[in-house]
Amino acid sequence: MGSLRIMFLLCLSAAAMSVVRSEDPYLFFTWNVTYGTISPLGVPQQAIFINGEFPGPNINSTTNNNIVINVHNNLDEPFLVTWNGIQHRKNSWQDGVLGTMCPIPPGTNYTYHFQVKDQIGSYIYYPTTAMHRAAGGFGGLRVNSRLLIPVPYADPEDDYTVLIGDWYSKSHTALRKFLDSGRSLGRPDGVLINGKSPKGDGKEEPLFTMKPGKTYKYRICNVGIKNSLNFRIQGHPMKLVEMEGSHTVQNTYESLDVHVGQCFGVLVTADQEPKDYYIVASTRFTKTVLTTKGIVRYTNGKGPASPDIPEAPVGWAWSLNQFRTFRWNLTASAARPNPQGSYHYGSINITRTIKLINSATKVDGKLRYAINGVSHVDPPTPVKLAEYYGVADKVFKYDTIPDDPPAEAVDKVTLAPNVLNMTFRNFIEIIFENHEKSIQSWHVDGYSFFAVSIEPGRWTPERRRNYNLLDAVSRHTIQVFPKSFAAILLTFDNAGMWNIRSELTERRYLGQELYASVLSPARSLRDEYNIPDNTLLCGIVKDLPKPPPYEI
Repeated sequence: MGSLRIMFLLCLSAAAMSVVRSEDPYLFFTWNVTYGTISPLGVPQQAIFINGEFPGPNINSTTNNNIVINVHNNLDEPFLVTWNGIQHRKNSWQDGVLGTMCPIPPGTNYTYHFQVKDQIGSYIYYPTTAMHRAAGGFGGLRVNSRLLIPVPYADPEDDYTVLIGDWYSKSHTALRKFLDSGRSLGRPDGVLINGKSPKGDGKEEPLFTMKPGKTYKYRICNVGIKNSLNFRIQGHPMKLVEMEGSHTVQNTYESLDVHVGQCFGVLVTADQEPKDYYIVASTRFTKTVLTTKGIVRYTNGKGPASPDIPEAPVGWAWSLNQFRTFRWNLTASAARPNPQGSYHYGSINITRTIKLINSATKVDGKLRYAINGVSHVDPPTPVKLAEYYGVADKVFKYDTIPDDPPAEAVDKVTLAPNVLNMTFRNFIEIIFENHEKSIQSWHVDGYSFFAVSIEPGRWTPERRRNYNLLDAVSRHTIQVFPKSFAAILLTFDNAGMWNIRSELTERRYLGQELYASVLSPARSLRDEYNIPDNTLLCGIVKDLPKPPPYEI
């Protein structure tokens, strides 16, 4: 009997050891969020720093890492950060948007804890409160492949994050007052590369250096708030290898249009004459083109960059054609060992089609942006918390917008929380239809989707004949050109409350967003994590008893 008991204890001990060993590594960060002064366009202005850095620090992680970030809010306003493109499987509690979380009050802290589960690629983080994104608080977030998963290119000599974005010289509080008074922001004042607007005269320090003959990875992300940007490196073609978490077919480009919220991973080889070269970012689809240029320097370089800056493309037909060249690499493995192409999304039956039409209109004399005639307003109680605590009926109504709105329905706008019910694990088609004359950029939290089509005109079911049902790139942000539509396909298999929003900050702030409620009927830990113990509570749930936890 004693020997049996010893064997049982040994088995228990081994099981405990295996649990400890199998838990994925943790990365711990402490962030102090403060105001500071910068002058990127020659005018001193207030910016948001993280640990004294603008832009904020790069998060360098690996697939399945647990990321723990203790955010101390030393601003004078509530603050939240979202992790753009991180899927937070079963964990919308950490998504960092006002529909899922109460903001961190001034002078306090909150610890995010999330896992970059089954993901690789190039991402960004940024603030979602007020107009804070226009002041900084953003940075790069990379998820490297695990060593045992082959990557479809040789290891680069170095890995650079390039954050490009338009920039306003007015403070975030001034910009917010513009919007609150019913006015639009107008055009930006400049373009920044990694928080700087270099003169490009060869006198400043280079933004990046390259050794002759070596190949480098550049992760290019548009962290701006309004404008699509074209990115190019003088004399150096770029081989596209990754886009928002997917390996791509490795086409080569002289320049790339990067729309707001999007990220591209490219390889660049230092195979030119050793000297300085310009990297250039310029606005697209604007009457006045804003351009900034910085220096890439060869380590043995002699001589300044040529003053002949490569030209940017003109018009959006060029950009649409470039989108059509982006293809999923079907044979490469992403975060898991199986090839990306082993998931045959094109053969799954669509169970629901949702058409989302954006609009701009005046409500009581003030500018508002809407989806299908509803301009979203964040209630004092986050919609996820209201739903979890069983008081949703006191905070919002589900399904206030139709799946297929008549064109005239978008002209009359209502201000209300905009929450759609989604059936767990259903395969859905979403059409983003843009009747306006300006480009849009749409993002879906909690998921990657297949960007199967962007076409001019309005969508009809016949347009499905032109869908890419084989190798559309799986990604999280898609542009919609003027008077055009974009079609995406995805399975709503990630339980939680997920934000679908315009990446154009002015439009999101003034209502162009909604939430998708994806409830698991089982209410099981297999489908969704329990509410974290450190969750901040606000609104009507502040003093309510916590609902019973989910169980397996």
